[in-house]
Amino acid sequence: MKAKYKHTNIVAGDWQKLAEFYEEVFGCQRVEPERRLSGRWLEQGTGVADAELAGIHLRLPGVGKEGPTLEIFQYSNSEDRNETKANQQGFGHIAFEIDDVPNALRKVLSHGGCAVGKVVKHNVHGVGVLTFIYAADPEGNIIELQNWE
Repeated sequence: MKAKYKHTNIVAGDWQKLAEFYEEVFGCQRVEPERRLSGRWLEQGTGVADAELAGIHLRLPGVGKEGPTLEIFQYSNSEDRNETKANQQGFGHIAFEIDDVPNALRKVLSHGGCAVGKVVKHNVHGVGVLTFIYAADPEGNIIELQNWE
């Protein structure tokens, strides 16, 4: 079997606002067209009754035109999420390498996100010096802001 990583999906409460957050804060770029999908095929593939969704793919910074995307979709019948916690089972976070972690955190906060932890700097033996923080986008999805020296 041959495999190639394609995208990570975030199910949003408001896909347009969440897409704007990732565009403005991290410089992600829209990959047209916008998606508006529904039908039996979608119900069967997702296992969601009456599945209907809308959204967009965003090209991630630094990966080029053929690189993976961040897929932000909103279901017409989505379910609420629980409180944001870094240790919940399942997908934990997405990470962005940033040149200035404190400045990036300020940008996240000014665009409606929040801090989950505190900015820390730590020497990871054999790897280098890591400066990082877990933050969250406006819908509570965890983002790691990191820089390696």
